[in-house]
Amino acid sequence: MAVPASQAFTVASYVLKQKILGNKRYPLVLMLEPLFRCNLECAGCGKIQFPEETLNKRLSPEQCFKAVDECGAPMVSIPGGEPLIHPETEQIVEGLVARKKYIYLCTNAIMLERKIHLFKPSKYLTFSIHLDGLKEEHDKAVCRDGIFDIAVKAIKDAKAKGFRVTTNSTLFEGADPERMREFFDMMTELGVEGMMISPGYSYEKAPDQAHFLKRSRTHELFSKMLKNPKKGWQFNQSPLFLKFLQGEENYQCTPWGNPTYNVFGWQKPCYLLGEGYAETFKELMETTEWDNYGTGRHEKCADCMVHCGYEASAVDDTFSTWNGFLKTVKHTLFPPSFNSAAEANRLASSEVKKDIPAKAA
Repeated sequence: MAVPASQAFTVASYVLKQKILGNKRYPLVLMLEPLFRCNLECAGCGKIQFPEETLNKRLSPEQCFKAVDECGAPMVSIPGGEPLIHPETEQIVEGLVARKKYIYLCTNAIMLERKIHLFKPSKYLTFSIHLDGLKEEHDKAVCRDGIFDIAVKAIKDAKAKGFRVTTNSTLFEGADPERMREFFDMMTELGVEGMMISPGYSYEKAPDQAHFLKRSRTHELFSKMLKNPKKGWQFNQSPLFLKFLQGEENYQCTPWGNPTYNVFGWQKPCYLLGEGYAETFKELMETTEWDNYGTGRHEKCADCMVHCGYEASAVDDTFSTWNGFLKTVKHTLFPPSFNSAAEANRLASSEVKKDIPAKAA
């Protein structure tokens, strides 16, 4: 299992509660950006292009706690920039652990070994290491040689010290599916808890605009990459989202599932688009024109299939219908048997539906 049972139970209970309360829109993961500054200049990143005055801004621990309490999501992702640059990251993490939030601290791992002593192993804290493939591919993606080796060393060190460790990979045009399968093998051998994969988003300010994936190419790449997955591979993601990336599920974006809070406030509508900001989470939820965003609704969303927009959609599907729940169970327990759209569609057939008790349906 890619996540501890306690985390899976907490998230499932939270989502079911939202369903019982009749909440159509609810946050699943808070994207908490305490700063934009980074110690890398990746070609596909749009964050580091902000002016110096913005890169010098930081969220205080108190601002972070207020946002987390306002939002109420059970999970908090701390990206950036590079969060380990922030001088108070350990205080932020301590405060969130005290609140029993499941934290994914996203880092390129350059500073992890020399700062890891500031943190305590906890089921609530996971270091999510940025790795966009094997050594050649990753070092090219981050525009600096040697970073892959640093990250691998940091993974081994963090695991040896008892920390939870996952990886996150952003893929672009030209990614080799066979090389990525080798990467999955390597990460499995390293013993990472789970891997997260997503196509990149075409940030307007990103230096490299030529290698962002179009939707059809995303389907092609992820289908080849995930065909007949090996038994040991663990993905820290909804199995239905992975099917969505392969073109076997069709979802609309749910940007409210992963709201973002950063140095400007609550970002509308999501982590990837800058369509304005709200001062409070309540204002974000009530004033954002959510139906104006997503595939077919906004030109900037045309090719987006990023996890922060669509993973919440897949999770919502799991808990919205018996069909979604059964598909999730089947894909989780028997992934090698469910690699075709025909198998996925079979689950929606009357053959499956007739086995569901009438009262439950």
